[in-house]
Amino acid sequence: MKKIYIEITNSCNLNCSFCLNTQREKAFMSIENFEQIIKKVKEYTNLVCLHVKGEPLLHPQLEDILWIIDRYNLKTNITTNGTLLKKNLSIIKKSNAVRQINLSLHSCLENENTDVGEYLNNIYECVKELENTDIIISYRLWNLKDISQNEKNEEVINFLAEKYEMSDLKEQMSLNEWIKLKDQIFINQDTMFVWPNLNSEIINESGRCLALKNQVAILVDGTVVPCCIDSEGKVVLGNIFENSLEEILSSERALKIIDGFEKSIITEELCKRCGFLKRLENKRK
Repeated sequence: MKKIYIEITNSCNLNCSFCLNTQREKAFMSIENFEQIIKKVKEYTNLVCLHVKGEPLLHPQLEDILWIIDRYNLKTNITTNGTLLKKNLSIIKKSNAVRQINLSLHSCLENENTDVGEYLNNIYECVKELENTDIIISYRLWNLKDISQNEKNEEVINFLAEKYEMSDLKEQMSLNEWIKLKDQIFINQDTMFVWPNLNSEIINESGRCLALKNQVAILVDGTVVPCCIDSEGKVVLGNIFENSLEEILSSERALKIIDGFEKSIITEELCKRCGFLKRLENKRK
């Protein structure tokens, strides 16, 4: 698989409107459970991503988690709102496990109490310290209704344009989703994503997805779901603490999902309500 998501915590230090609070019990994965999962998935991927819901940099044993990932010769991507990056910077810098850090800058725009200028300066200073490492940095702005209308992010774009000496950054971002700012440093802009739920309207009657082929997700309690979009654990395939990943991926429900996507048939009700699947379909056209 291209990647496997492991939710080390479903707790977060922010309350952003685009990321609804999970109804699941808040928890932090123990180091013992994390290593047990790594042992079970290490033959299936080279890359683990430390989130589904929650802020991974909140985990009090982040250093141990990164050490375990490195010990089993894997790499990790970390997606974070960035508010705790400075606090954890020394841990990240000395780790061999971190491949990429995705900084969800749209988080700061969704919180009234955030001083955007101070937030961006702290992020930028941290990124500068990471420039001499092999870590890829992706500044994310996933909060638009239309990719060409980026006025909502003007303060952020102007800040980065000045810091990276790119006077035409806003114009470039009106034309492209991904822009390279510097070696290993990118900015990625996209439309706002809405988490699917079973009470929302159906938006996909058919379609293809690489869930269970390119990725799978493991929630903080060990529940295995097809992908990182199932943040509430509605499409339960099994529990990694009770079964091997091979057994879970060979289950009747998992095989039905995989076979359906290969035929552009959506078998799960949650998938029929997935805006990300629709986004992928639009990009393929």
